[in-house]
Amino acid sequence: MGFGLLGAFLPLLWADSVGLWGAGAAVWLLPVALLLAGAAGRECAAILARRGLGPRAAVLVAGCVAVPLAAALGSPAFRSAAAGGAPLNPVGWAAAATVAAMTGALLVEMVLYRQGDGAIERLAGTALGLLMVALPMAFVVSLRLSGTPDYEGGWHRPGLAPLVGMVAAVKFGDVVAYLVGSTIGRHRMAPTLSPGKTWEGAVGSLCGALIASWIVFVALRGVLTPADGGSAEPFGGWFVHGVFVGTAGMLGDLAESLLKREAGVKDSGGALGALGGGLDLIDSLLFAAPAAWLLWVHSFPS
Repeated sequence: MGFGLLGAFLPLLWADSVGLWGAGAAVWLLPVALLLAGAAGRECAAILARRGLGPRAAVLVAGCVAVPLAAALGSPAFRSAAAGGAPLNPVGWAAAATVAAMTGALLVEMVLYRQGDGAIERLAGTALGLLMVALPMAFVVSLRLSGTPDYEGGWHRPGLAPLVGMVAAVKFGDVVAYLVGSTIGRHRMAPTLSPGKTWEGAVGSLCGALIASWIVFVALRGVLTPADGGSAEPFGGWFVHGVFVGTAGMLGDLAESLLKREAGVKDSGGALGALGGGLDLIDSLLFAAPAAWLLWVHSFPS
């Protein structure tokens, strides 16, 4: 299943990188992000419902789709293949969309209000879902849409390095963590949250993230740099990126484990077979994307 997903993703990545049919940055990849965000939102609602905090699923799914969509629509790079954009453009729109989504959830509860019907619990669940799924997915979109400064008051068009570097660091780290943990893992890292995770696997995950970061930012630098010649790299280079983003990815994985453990479920869903659900697929990205975004923002001159 994992190789099948990779095989489906790579053609879209290529189409997005070359701007197939004149498309701007993220046009080809955005539908994937929205599909994953919606699926993760639905699964998050089901998990929270098992603990009495279930939001209205349609409201949360709509918010999880609307927030990353707003991040894309707010970026000049998405609207035009020839444009670049500052990193704050998509994130600012995403923050506004998050507030709008929460406002919409409040309005729905006002209209449908019945005393003692659990409105506060549903709103709390909605807020958690928006902060855990919707807003982080907007950072994923932003990584594809953030250009680099041209030092003349403008912005280079976005390249693939920020997004590919983050995904590669996290997912290659996951693979190495599994291989190391399943072979030599002996010391449990978080036995009450995720008994299968070991400290040996965590070290393997960081090593995998470092290797992937080196490949993306050193070996493939000429391929993945911004489309019109920008050459910025994340703050601290590939090493800091690997450590910071790799650690954030592990924390994201543990955060979802916390929710599943409390809800008494093994996987967030079954849509992806052995891989679980959409939330299981993206859980490590949800902390890693904001971490990577911060490194890229701090790499730019003030």
